Amino acid sequence: MHRLLPAIAIVLLTGFQGAAQDPVQASPGDVKVEVENNLVRVLRVKRAAHTKAPVHEHPAAVVIAMTDVRVKNHLADGSVQDVTRKKGQAVFNPPRRHAEENISEQPLEVIVIELKSGPGERLSLPLDAVKVDPKHNIVEIENERVRVIRIVREPHAKMPMHEHGRYVSVALTDVGSRTTFPDGTTRENRRKAGEVGWRDPVEHAIENLGDQRMEEIQVEIK
Repeated sequence: MHRLLPAIAIVLLTGFQGAAQDPVQASPGDVKVEVENNLVRVLRVKRAAHTKAPVHEHPAAVVIAMTDVRVKNHLADGSVQDVTRKKGQAVFNPPRRHAEENISEQPLEVIVIELKSGPGERLSLPLDAVKVDPKHNIVEIENERVRVIRIVREPHAKMPMHEHGRYVSVALTDVGSRTTFPDGTTRENRRKAGEVGWRDPVEHAIENLGDQRMEEIQVEIK
């Protein structure tokens, strides 16, 4: 066993010193592209219990845990981090190169929203959802790259007319809502827990049509 440790270290060191590998290429069976445009690439990562991902690289990204997560990260500086996250938790990660191991007895799933553009400026929103309805729009992370909002609506809750900038939407529960636009037109929106989508800037009012609490994460791109 002890003879294997130097060999593992050499393999990791070689990976860190070589060309950066894209996570989709590094683990094609575990990582799928859900959305890609000029601002973001959204990855869905599913990893079985006690499986490993070889060395790969991410730009700055928001990571949303779709399950409870326990992983061991081997970083480029030689350090090792044990990371634990709860289902539904969102974090912002700076650019990183690492190898990863799922050390849980359960499979994991995370959504990784990689940021392509440099620091920008959030769109002017006179009816900013966070200001119009702070009860249902809770800011969890904000920096020069993103604003991460947790949207929570109790059964049959109504949100008045408000605005969102461009964002990635991640449904944490099933969603059944009615959207009303400024011109009076309406549209029903139904999504399953775990669905991911890109949204352009929009102004609307929302009503939760369901008998269950609804929750989603919106990652606004600056």
